[in-house]
Amino acid sequence: MENKKNMRTWLNDFELSHPLVIGGPCSAETEEQVLKIANQLKDSDVSVYRAGIWKPRTRPGMFEGVGAIGLNWLKKVKEQTGLLTATEVANKDHVKLAIENDIDILWIGARSTVSPFIMQELADALAGTEKIILVKNPVNPDLALWLGGVERLHSAKIRKLGLIHRGFSTYEKTKYRNNPEWQIAIEVKNRFPDLPMICDPSHISGRRDLIFDISQTALDLNFDGLMIESHWDPDNAWSDAKQQVTPSRLIEIMRDLKVRNKTTEEEAYKNKLGSLRAQIDVADQTLLDALGKRMKIAKEIGLLKKDNNVAVLQNKRWNEILGKMILDGQERELSEEFILRVFKAIHQESINKQDKILNKN
Repeated sequence: MENKKNMRTWLNDFELSHPLVIGGPCSAETEEQVLKIANQLKDSDVSVYRAGIWKPRTRPGMFEGVGAIGLNWLKKVKEQTGLLTATEVANKDHVKLAIENDIDILWIGARSTVSPFIMQELADALAGTEKIILVKNPVNPDLALWLGGVERLHSAKIRKLGLIHRGFSTYEKTKYRNNPEWQIAIEVKNRFPDLPMICDPSHISGRRDLIFDISQTALDLNFDGLMIESHWDPDNAWSDAKQQVTPSRLIEIMRDLKVRNKTTEEEAYKNKLGSLRAQIDVADQTLLDALGKRMKIAKEIGLLKKDNNVAVLQNKRWNEILGKMILDGQERELSEEFILRVFKAIHQESINKQDKILNKN
């Protein structure tokens, strides 16, 4: 993508002394609900009010949004509070209605980003718009698919573009609703530093108790803003109740987050160092997750060996693994000595776990 710096201009136009904050309910439910939440957030760090008007749901029969009537409620939000407004669009009809009702920011959801056909339809409908368009990562961890969607929009002469990192779906369940896979967002930021990146901790976490920590990690990684779902009565929200926080809690979160300033050369150095250390923290967590999975498999192998009366140590298999890891490590600029130390330690831990299984009565 050429002229990437044009994409950051819209973010600078906010003239904020803090990261951009987009807040509001997962879904617009009633006019009273929309306006009540907006008025509770109007004097906070929130600059943009979000509310889902059309909701793509996984299964039929679930609440799929109030539809176009909710756009009138967002108009009233802007009139009463001065907040900008944002909503999700998933087809050309949504785009037409949102623009006609002067919605300021349109975002494209993960279920839309995953389809090049949908992205092209949206790019054609939005061609040349001056609205801010944010693109959520696709459901699956496919970097090319994410960037391909942005390129379609950029080719349609849309210059006010940004990304939303909302995590990725996995079959294996973790503590997150959508696995953050921070390394993918980090790679995008490294390759396209002038493309604004917003974090959506609500959809990553799926739980309101994790939102603060995810938000802090995003800021440590120099994300440009946060999109956090907020409802005046989260437990009774019509959609995604578990991941929404009250307006008062959102205000507390923004107050307690540590934001790095970028005013002096020394502070710029500290910010860069902090960002790199945050990347190391992410990599370390990924390593721990991988080691945990490996040891779980090792225990299953131990049970299988016990059932078949097979010895724990299989030298031929171990030497094959070690040889392969040394070669693979060289491609990653890792020394043979380092690979041997690491994998011998991993192998010994696996043996210890399998020994316990075989010797257990």
